[in-house]
Amino acid sequence: MVAVLTNIFGPANLELVEDVVQDTLLQALNLWKIKGIPDKPSSWLFTVARNRAIDHIRKHKHSDSFDFTGEQHALLRSEYTISMGLEHFWKEEIIQDQQLKMMYICCEPSLNPESQIALILKTLCGFNTSEIAKALLTSKDTISKRLFRSKKHFRKNKTKFELPEKIQLKDRTSQVLNAIYLLFNEGYSSSHHKDFIRQDLVENAISLTKILFENPHTSNPETAALLALMCFHTAREDSRLDELGAIVLLENQDRTLWNTELIKIGVSYLDQASSGDRISSYHLEAAIAYQHCISPSFEETDWQSILNLYDILYKVNPSPIIALNRVVVFEKVHGTILAKKELQKANEAGQLDNYYLYYSLFGSFHQNLQQHDEALISFTKAVSLTESETEKDLIRKKIKGLKS
Repeated sequence: MVAVLTNIFGPANLELVEDVVQDTLLQALNLWKIKGIPDKPSSWLFTVARNRAIDHIRKHKHSDSFDFTGEQHALLRSEYTISMGLEHFWKEEIIQDQQLKMMYICCEPSLNPESQIALILKTLCGFNTSEIAKALLTSKDTISKRLFRSKKHFRKNKTKFELPEKIQLKDRTSQVLNAIYLLFNEGYSSSHHKDFIRQDLVENAISLTKILFENPHTSNPETAALLALMCFHTAREDSRLDELGAIVLLENQDRTLWNTELIKIGVSYLDQASSGDRISSYHLEAAIAYQHCISPSFEETDWQSILNLYDILYKVNPSPIIALNRVVVFEKVHGTILAKKELQKANEAGQLDNYYLYYSLFGSFHQNLQQHDEALISFTKAVSLTESETEKDLIRKKIKGLKS
């Protein structure tokens, strides 16, 4: 809906687009409570949003707020053709194209990478500022400022709703994929939502990536690698929570619940990803996930091969989160004492100071070394830093185990 409305009103009017979407959703919330959800909720929402768009165009048609140039937009000038003109934008066959263009508008090169990611998560993925801040390891105030500056940039430069030139597509595609992967991660392990796994976000992320992959102008090995990675992760979905909704750690997961068909699809994407001459972080992460998928059991996992892949991955993408994940595998190969030192090195710059998994992992290492007081301090700190009740429950079980 956001992509369609942005095409109609233009990126310069992104705040208006968000207002129309919010009004539409509020009307749905109020009416559906009374009358129930309609048979075709998506069609209902699009109809309401379309009518809201007509109201705004009529109100501002004599101002310079909207760009009515172009064959389809010109039809919006006249009362006789406005309804017919809007029908074009809501056609099923062009909605995907509008979503594709919206992804690249969000990754306009004049914006810094942090603002690009925040914008695509907000406009295309429906994140609120808290969720974006959690995903990017920053504050809500910082995210609000980034979004405000992005919208101001679109207004000032009268940004067009169109794909970039072919020569610019490669760099812009990397930014788009980065944002989509953050969306997937939020769905795979939700930071705020009551549901630890948000299937809606997972499906949304995969759908957006497929739009990129299926378009000849934007398909590349990196996109295929990300699709492979998401397939491998999603294949384990049914084993990650027990019947009460509690987290089941990898070593305790029932591997017979893993979706072998989805793993095969992931392998197919990974094969297609091998056609290029560049290894991206998605290639390496997909290879790591694949190693887990093919292991008959947790004990038989090839930890050394996975650690080798993490060593390469960290060189390609030296992020603190990758360093943290690498330490988990490092401990399996080299033991807890050396892993503790690696964990401290991973946070030398202090970027993990407010990340709950950093303290949770420290707690586990202390526990392995029978340092119960230190483990209790670390686990307690970890609980205070996550807003996910599912994650809190897992850490509280560890605390309870220390005290028993």
